[in-house]
Amino acid sequence: MSRRTDRLFRITDEIERLDEEIRLTAEELAMLRHIDDDARRDAAVGGPLERDDARITSGDVARFEKTLADLEAKRARLDAKRRTLLERLD
Repeated sequence: MSRRTDRLFRITDEIERLDEEIRLTAEELAMLRHIDDDARRDAAVGGPLERDDARITSGDVARFEKTLADLEAKRARLDAKRRTLLERLD
């Protein structure tokens, strides 16, 4: 096999790995959003401990949103590389 073909296979494998990581991160983010929603509601009627919990869960949501965006951007870059390699193979 040529070096381009080997590289194409490695990129495709990495995209598949990223797809799974994106799926898992998105599922965890959905769960965190649900927890954050509950924590915000508790904070609205509760005391300082509930507000601290809400602040923490809000930070978790923001962190996972950034992680998901980074993973999706990395996948998009790899997909562009894969398309370029495929064009060169033709």
